[in-house]
Amino acid sequence: MKGFEFPIVKTKFTQANGRKFSLDSPAERKEYFQLKAGAEIEKLKKFLEKNTFVAILLGKKNSGKGTYIKLFSEIVGGDHVAHLSIGDTVRAAHKELESGNYADLTEFLKRRYRGFLSVEKALEAITGRDTKTLALLPTEVILALIERQIDKIGKKAIFIDGFPRELDQISYSIFLRAIMGYRDDPDFFVMIDLPESIIDARMRGRVICPKCQVPRHPKVLKTNAVGYDQDTKEFYLICDNPECGGARMVYKEGDDQGIEAMRERIDKDDKIMRTLLELQGVPKILLRNSIPVSEAQASVDDYEITPAYSYEWDEANKKVIVKTDPWVVNDDNGIPSHSLLPAPVVLAFIKQMTAVLGL
Repeated sequence: MKGFEFPIVKTKFTQANGRKFSLDSPAERKEYFQLKAGAEIEKLKKFLEKNTFVAILLGKKNSGKGTYIKLFSEIVGGDHVAHLSIGDTVRAAHKELESGNYADLTEFLKRRYRGFLSVEKALEAITGRDTKTLALLPTEVILALIERQIDKIGKKAIFIDGFPRELDQISYSIFLRAIMGYRDDPDFFVMIDLPESIIDARMRGRVICPKCQVPRHPKVLKTNAVGYDQDTKEFYLICDNPECGGARMVYKEGDDQGIEAMRERIDKDDKIMRTLLELQGVPKILLRNSIPVSEAQASVDDYEITPAYSYEWDEANKKVIVKTDPWVVNDDNGIPSHSLLPAPVVLAFIKQMTAVLGL
Protein backbone atom coordinates (compact mmCIF):
# COMPACT_ATOMS: atom_id res chain seq x y z
CA MET A 1 0.00 0.00 0.00
CA LYS A 2 1.32 3.42 -0.91
CA GLY A 3 2.68 5.18 2.15
CA PHE A 4 2.36 2.06 4.33
CA GLU A 5 4.60 -0.98 4.63
CA PHE A 6 3.38 -4.34 5.88
CA PRO A 7 5.97 -6.17 8.01
CA ILE A 8 8.28 -8.73 6.42
CA VAL A 9 7.86 -12.22 7.84
CA LYS A 10 11.06 -14.21 7.38
CA THR A 11 10.40 -17.62 5.80
CA LYS A 12 13.98 -18.52 4.88
CA PHE A 13 15.01 -21.73 6.63
CA THR A 14 18.75 -22.32 6.82
CA GLN A 15 18.39 -25.77 8.39
CA ALA A 16 16.92 -27.18 5.18
CA ASN A 17 20.52 -27.85 4.03
CA GLY A 18 19.91 -26.49 0.57
CA ARG A 19 16.69 -28.46 -0.01
CA LYS A 20 14.43 -26.80 -2.57
CA PHE A 21 10.74 -27.56 -2.76
CA SER A 22 8.51 -27.54 -5.82
CA LEU A 23 5.59 -25.57 -4.42
CA ASP A 24 3.33 -26.70 -7.28
CA SER A 25 3.44 -30.24 -5.89
CA PRO A 26 0.93 -31.03 -3.06
CA ALA A 27 3.32 -33.62 -1.61
CA GLU A 28 6.29 -31.25 -1.57
CA ARG A 29 4.13 -28.41 -0.24
CA LYS A 30 3.21 -30.63 2.69
CA GLU A 31 6.89 -31.25 3.41
CA TYR A 32 7.64 -27.55 3.01
CA PHE A 33 5.02 -26.48 5.56
CA GLN A 34 5.95 -29.26 7.96
CA LEU A 35 9.60 -28.24 7.86
CA LYS A 36 9.01 -24.51 8.23
CA ALA A 37 5.94 -24.37 10.47
CA GLY A 38 5.28 -27.89 11.76
CA ALA A 39 4.89 -26.83 15.40
CA GLU A 40 2.50 -23.98 14.55
CA ILE A 41 0.41 -26.21 12.27
CA GLU A 42 -0.02 -28.81 15.01
CA LYS A 43 -1.15 -26.10 17.43
CA LEU A 44 -3.72 -24.84 14.95
CA LYS A 45 -5.00 -28.34 14.23
CA LYS A 46 -5.41 -29.01 17.94
CA PHE A 47 -7.17 -25.66 18.42
CA LEU A 48 -9.59 -26.33 15.55
CA GLU A 49 -10.62 -29.73 16.94
CA LYS A 50 -12.69 -27.95 19.60
CA ASN A 51 -12.62 -24.25 18.74
CA THR A 52 -13.48 -21.90 15.91
CA PHE A 53 -12.80 -18.30 14.89
CA VAL A 54 -14.22 -15.59 12.63
CA ALA A 55 -11.74 -13.94 10.26
CA ILE A 56 -12.61 -11.11 7.88
CA LEU A 57 -10.49 -11.13 4.71
CA LEU A 58 -9.53 -7.76 3.29
CA GLY A 59 -7.58 -7.12 0.11
CA LYS A 60 -7.87 -5.45 -3.23
CA LYS A 61 -9.69 -7.28 -5.99
CA ASN A 62 -7.56 -10.14 -7.37
CA SER A 63 -5.32 -10.11 -4.29
CA GLY A 64 -5.50 -13.91 -3.98
CA LYS A 65 -7.80 -14.29 -0.97
CA GLY A 66 -9.43 -17.46 -2.27
CA THR A 67 -6.07 -19.01 -3.17
CA TYR A 68 -4.63 -18.37 0.30
CA ILE A 69 -7.64 -19.81 2.12
CA LYS A 70 -7.69 -22.88 -0.10
CA LEU A 71 -4.02 -23.49 0.67
CA PHE A 72 -4.53 -22.83 4.39
CA SER A 73 -7.37 -25.39 4.42
CA GLU A 74 -5.16 -27.92 2.63
CA ILE A 75 -2.53 -27.58 5.35
CA VAL A 76 -4.64 -27.55 8.53
CA GLY A 77 -7.55 -29.67 7.27
CA GLY A 78 -10.61 -28.49 5.38
CA ASP A 79 -13.08 -30.25 7.71
CA HIS A 80 -12.66 -27.47 10.26
CA VAL A 81 -12.44 -24.44 7.96
CA ALA A 82 -14.97 -22.68 5.72
CA HIS A 83 -14.55 -19.88 3.18
CA LEU A 84 -17.67 -17.72 3.10
CA SER A 85 -17.68 -15.58 -0.04
CA ILE A 86 -20.30 -12.83 0.17
CA GLY A 87 -20.58 -12.66 -3.61
CA ASP A 88 -21.15 -16.42 -3.88
CA THR A 89 -23.65 -16.35 -0.99
CA VAL A 90 -25.75 -13.60 -2.57
CA ARG A 91 -25.62 -15.24 -6.00
CA ALA A 92 -26.71 -18.56 -4.49
CA ALA A 93 -29.70 -16.89 -2.81
CA HIS A 94 -30.60 -15.20 -6.10
CA LYS A 95 -30.44 -18.53 -7.93
CA GLU A 96 -32.46 -20.23 -5.16
CA LEU A 97 -35.29 -17.72 -5.51
CA GLU A 98 -35.13 -17.79 -9.30
CA SER A 99 -35.84 -21.52 -9.14
CA GLY A 100 -39.03 -20.78 -7.20
CA ASN A 101 -37.79 -22.00 -3.82
CA TYR A 102 -39.03 -19.18 -1.57
CA ALA A 103 -40.13 -21.10 1.52
CA ASP A 104 -36.82 -21.69 3.32
CA LEU A 105 -35.35 -18.21 2.84
CA THR A 106 -38.69 -16.52 3.61
CA GLU A 107 -38.97 -18.44 6.89
CA PHE A 108 -35.39 -17.56 7.83
CA LEU A 109 -35.89 -13.86 7.12
CA LYS A 110 -39.09 -13.78 9.17
CA ARG A 111 -37.20 -15.24 12.14
CA ARG A 112 -33.85 -13.45 11.93
CA TYR A 113 -33.88 -10.48 9.55
CA ARG A 114 -33.88 -6.91 10.83
CA GLY A 115 -33.92 -3.97 8.44
CA PHE A 116 -35.89 -1.16 6.88
CA LEU A 117 -37.36 -3.28 4.09
CA SER A 118 -40.20 -5.71 4.65
CA VAL A 119 -39.40 -9.39 4.15
CA GLU A 120 -41.28 -9.26 0.86
CA LYS A 121 -39.26 -6.27 -0.33
CA ALA A 122 -36.04 -7.94 0.83
CA LEU A 123 -36.86 -10.98 -1.31
CA GLU A 124 -37.59 -8.70 -4.25
CA ALA A 125 -34.24 -6.99 -3.75
CA ILE A 126 -32.47 -10.36 -3.96
CA THR A 127 -34.37 -11.53 -7.05
CA GLY A 128 -34.21 -8.19 -8.83
CA ARG A 129 -30.57 -7.32 -8.23
CA ASP A 130 -27.84 -7.31 -10.80
CA THR A 131 -26.01 -10.58 -10.04
CA LYS A 132 -22.67 -8.82 -10.61
CA THR A 133 -23.24 -5.82 -8.32
CA LEU A 134 -23.60 -6.27 -4.57
CA ALA A 135 -23.98 -2.52 -4.09
CA LEU A 136 -27.63 -2.79 -5.14
CA LEU A 137 -28.49 -4.96 -2.16
CA PRO A 138 -29.09 -3.29 1.25
CA THR A 139 -26.48 -4.12 3.88
CA GLU A 140 -29.13 -5.47 6.26
CA VAL A 141 -30.15 -8.06 3.68
CA ILE A 142 -26.51 -9.05 3.08
CA LEU A 143 -26.04 -9.50 6.84
CA ALA A 144 -29.08 -11.78 6.99
CA LEU A 145 -27.71 -13.90 4.16
CA ILE A 146 -24.34 -14.11 5.92
CA GLU A 147 -26.02 -15.26 9.11
CA ARG A 148 -28.01 -17.88 7.22
CA GLN A 149 -24.88 -19.20 5.54
CA ILE A 150 -23.04 -19.37 8.87
CA ASP A 151 -25.91 -21.47 10.26
CA LYS A 152 -25.52 -23.84 7.30
CA ILE A 153 -21.76 -24.10 7.72
CA GLY A 154 -22.05 -25.10 11.37
CA LYS A 155 -19.20 -25.29 13.84
CA LYS A 156 -16.22 -24.36 11.71
CA ALA A 157 -13.67 -21.57 11.62
CA ILE A 158 -14.97 -19.08 9.07
CA PHE A 159 -13.17 -16.73 6.69
CA ILE A 160 -15.58 -14.03 5.48
CA ASP A 161 -14.53 -12.74 2.07
CA GLY A 162 -16.09 -9.65 0.49
CA PHE A 163 -17.32 -7.68 3.51
CA PRO A 164 -17.17 -4.78 4.09
CA ARG A 165 -17.47 -3.92 0.42
CA GLU A 166 -18.60 -0.33 0.89
CA LEU A 167 -17.29 2.42 3.17
CA ASP A 168 -20.62 2.64 5.01
CA GLN A 169 -20.36 -1.08 5.92
CA ILE A 170 -17.18 -0.67 7.95
CA SER A 171 -19.03 -0.18 11.24
CA TYR A 172 -20.94 -3.42 10.63
CA SER A 173 -17.69 -5.33 10.13
CA ILE A 174 -16.37 -4.14 13.50
CA PHE A 175 -19.29 -5.74 15.30
CA LEU A 176 -20.01 -8.54 12.84
CA ARG A 177 -19.52 -11.28 15.40
CA ALA A 178 -22.03 -9.69 17.77
CA ILE A 179 -24.48 -8.82 14.99
CA MET A 180 -24.50 -12.43 13.85
CA GLY A 181 -25.25 -13.68 17.37
CA TYR A 182 -22.30 -15.95 16.73
CA ARG A 183 -20.39 -18.04 19.25
CA ASP A 184 -17.90 -16.25 21.46
CA ASP A 185 -15.11 -16.93 18.96
CA PRO A 186 -11.89 -14.97 18.56
CA ASP A 187 -12.22 -12.62 15.62
CA PHE A 188 -9.59 -10.79 13.59
CA PHE A 189 -8.90 -9.08 10.28
CA VAL A 190 -6.64 -10.62 7.64
CA MET A 191 -5.27 -7.87 5.41
CA ILE A 192 -3.45 -8.64 2.16
CA ASP A 193 -1.09 -6.17 0.53
CA LEU A 194 -0.61 -6.78 -3.18
CA PRO A 195 1.17 -4.14 -5.29
CA GLU A 196 -1.00 -2.70 -8.03
CA SER A 197 1.78 -3.36 -10.54
CA ILE A 198 1.30 -7.11 -9.96
CA ILE A 199 -2.48 -6.90 -10.40
CA ASP A 200 -1.99 -4.89 -13.59
CA ALA A 201 0.62 -7.24 -15.04
CA ARG A 202 -1.45 -10.33 -14.27
CA MET A 203 -4.52 -8.85 -15.94
CA ARG A 204 -2.79 -7.54 -19.06
CA GLY A 205 -1.13 -10.83 -19.92
CA ARG A 206 -3.88 -13.32 -19.12
CA VAL A 207 -4.81 -16.00 -21.61
CA ILE A 208 -7.65 -18.49 -21.48
CA CYS A 209 -8.42 -21.81 -23.06
CA PRO A 210 -11.18 -21.30 -25.67
CA LYS A 211 -12.70 -24.64 -24.65
CA CYS A 212 -12.52 -24.93 -20.85
CA GLN A 213 -11.96 -21.21 -20.09
CA VAL A 214 -9.15 -21.95 -17.60
CA PRO A 215 -6.93 -18.84 -17.24
CA ARG A 216 -3.13 -18.80 -17.34
CA HIS A 217 -0.36 -16.25 -17.86
CA PRO A 218 2.63 -16.68 -20.21
CA LYS A 219 4.92 -14.70 -17.93
CA VAL A 220 3.99 -15.89 -14.42
CA LEU A 221 1.62 -18.87 -14.69
CA LYS A 222 2.47 -20.96 -17.71
CA THR A 223 1.13 -24.35 -18.73
CA ASN A 224 3.31 -27.43 -19.13
CA ALA A 225 3.47 -27.10 -22.90
CA VAL A 226 4.45 -23.97 -24.85
CA GLY A 227 4.10 -23.64 -28.60
CA TYR A 228 5.67 -21.37 -31.22
CA ASP A 229 3.92 -19.96 -34.28
CA GLN A 230 6.62 -19.66 -36.96
CA ASP A 231 4.40 -17.49 -39.15
CA THR A 232 3.73 -14.79 -36.54
CA LYS A 233 6.92 -15.45 -34.51
CA GLU A 234 4.80 -15.66 -31.35
CA PHE A 235 4.92 -18.06 -28.42
CA TYR A 236 1.66 -19.41 -27.00
CA LEU A 237 0.50 -21.62 -24.15
CA ILE A 238 -1.18 -24.97 -24.74
CA CYS A 239 -3.99 -25.95 -22.36
CA ASP A 240 -3.03 -28.69 -19.88
CA ASN A 241 -6.54 -30.16 -19.80
CA PRO A 242 -6.38 -33.41 -21.83
CA GLU A 243 -10.06 -33.00 -22.72
CA CYS A 244 -9.21 -29.84 -24.68
CA GLY A 245 -6.95 -31.71 -27.10
CA GLY A 246 -3.99 -29.35 -26.95
CA ALA A 247 -6.03 -26.18 -27.49
CA ARG A 248 -4.05 -23.00 -28.07
CA MET A 249 -4.79 -20.47 -25.34
CA VAL A 250 -5.80 -16.96 -26.41
CA TYR A 251 -5.68 -13.52 -24.84
CA LYS A 252 -8.68 -12.58 -22.75
CA GLU A 253 -10.82 -9.86 -24.27
CA GLY A 254 -10.76 -6.55 -22.41
CA ASP A 255 -7.64 -7.28 -20.37
CA ASP A 256 -5.59 -4.76 -22.34
CA GLN A 257 -6.89 -2.05 -19.99
CA GLY A 258 -5.25 -3.77 -17.04
CA ILE A 259 -6.03 -2.53 -13.56
CA GLU A 260 -7.61 0.70 -14.84
CA ALA A 261 -10.67 -1.28 -15.91
CA MET A 262 -11.54 -1.68 -12.23
CA ARG A 263 -9.93 1.47 -10.81
CA GLU A 264 -13.02 2.52 -8.84
CA ARG A 265 -13.20 -0.86 -7.09
CA ILE A 266 -9.45 -0.87 -6.37
CA ASP A 267 -9.53 2.62 -4.85
CA LYS A 268 -12.52 1.75 -2.69
CA ASP A 269 -10.82 -1.41 -1.39
CA ASP A 270 -7.76 0.69 -0.58
CA LYS A 271 -9.82 3.21 1.43
CA ILE A 272 -11.55 0.44 3.38
CA MET A 273 -8.24 -1.19 4.29
CA ARG A 274 -6.66 2.11 5.32
CA THR A 275 -9.61 2.89 7.56
CA LEU A 276 -9.55 -0.51 9.25
CA LEU A 277 -5.78 -0.39 9.73
CA GLU A 278 -6.46 2.43 12.21
CA LEU A 279 -9.06 0.40 14.10
CA GLN A 280 -8.16 -0.45 17.69
CA GLY A 281 -9.26 -3.51 19.64
CA VAL A 282 -9.41 -6.08 16.82
CA PRO A 283 -6.26 -8.13 16.06
CA LYS A 284 -4.87 -7.87 12.54
CA ILE A 285 -2.87 -10.30 10.46
CA LEU A 286 -0.89 -8.42 7.81
CA LEU A 287 0.18 -10.38 4.76
CA ARG A 288 2.39 -9.08 1.99
CA ASN A 289 2.61 -10.63 -1.44
CA SER A 290 5.90 -8.94 -2.28
CA ILE A 291 9.31 -8.37 -0.73
CA PRO A 292 11.93 -5.74 -1.63
CA VAL A 293 14.72 -7.18 -3.76
CA SER A 294 17.21 -5.85 -1.21
CA GLU A 295 15.55 -7.92 1.54
CA ALA A 296 14.89 -11.11 -0.39
CA GLN A 297 18.16 -12.97 0.05
CA ALA A 298 18.05 -12.65 3.85
CA SER A 299 14.32 -13.27 4.26
CA VAL A 300 13.06 -15.84 1.75
CA ASP A 301 14.31 -18.87 -0.14
CA ASP A 302 14.70 -18.38 -3.88
CA TYR A 303 12.07 -21.01 -4.73
CA GLU A 304 9.50 -18.95 -2.77
CA ILE A 305 9.77 -16.11 -5.30
CA THR A 306 7.38 -16.00 -8.25
CA PRO A 307 9.34 -16.90 -11.39
CA ALA A 308 9.03 -14.86 -14.56
CA TYR A 309 9.11 -16.95 -17.74
CA SER A 310 10.65 -16.00 -21.06
CA TYR A 311 10.92 -18.08 -24.22
CA GLU A 312 13.33 -18.74 -27.05
CA TRP A 313 12.90 -20.81 -30.18
CA ASP A 314 15.57 -23.45 -30.79
CA GLU A 315 15.52 -23.65 -34.57
CA ALA A 316 17.98 -26.53 -34.73
CA ASN A 317 15.92 -28.81 -32.50
CA LYS A 318 12.52 -27.28 -33.32
CA LYS A 319 11.54 -26.72 -29.72
CA VAL A 320 10.76 -23.94 -27.27
CA ILE A 321 13.35 -23.19 -24.58
CA VAL A 322 11.83 -21.85 -21.37
CA LYS A 323 13.94 -19.56 -19.19
CA THR A 324 13.10 -18.41 -15.65
CA ASP A 325 14.20 -15.45 -13.57
CA PRO A 326 12.81 -14.01 -10.34
CA TRP A 327 9.93 -11.66 -11.21
CA VAL A 328 10.77 -8.04 -10.33
CA VAL A 329 8.14 -5.30 -10.08
CA ASN A 330 7.90 -1.95 -8.34
CA ASP A 331 5.67 -2.03 -5.26
CA ASP A 332 3.20 0.77 -4.47
CA ASN A 333 6.01 2.78 -2.88
CA GLY A 334 8.19 2.48 -5.98
CA ILE A 335 10.59 -0.07 -4.44
CA PRO A 336 11.88 -2.86 -6.75
CA SER A 337 10.36 -6.03 -5.32
CA HIS A 338 9.82 -9.71 -5.92
CA SER A 339 6.34 -11.20 -6.00
CA LEU A 340 5.95 -14.15 -3.63
CA LEU A 341 4.31 -17.46 -4.44
CA PRO A 342 1.20 -18.33 -2.37
CA ALA A 343 2.97 -20.83 -0.06
CA PRO A 344 5.30 -18.36 1.75
CA VAL A 345 2.40 -15.92 2.16
CA VAL A 346 0.33 -18.68 3.80
CA LEU A 347 3.35 -19.62 5.90
CA ALA A 348 3.44 -16.05 7.25
CA PHE A 349 -0.33 -16.33 7.74
CA ILE A 350 0.04 -19.47 9.89
CA LYS A 351 2.80 -17.96 12.04
CA GLN A 352 0.84 -14.77 12.69
CA MET A 353 -2.40 -16.63 13.36
CA THR A 354 -0.90 -18.77 16.10
CA ALA A 355 0.28 -15.57 17.78
CA VAL A 356 -3.13 -13.86 17.40
CA LEU A 357 -4.89 -16.89 18.88
CA GLY A 358 -2.38 -17.10 21.72
CA LEU A 359 -1.32 -20.65 20.86
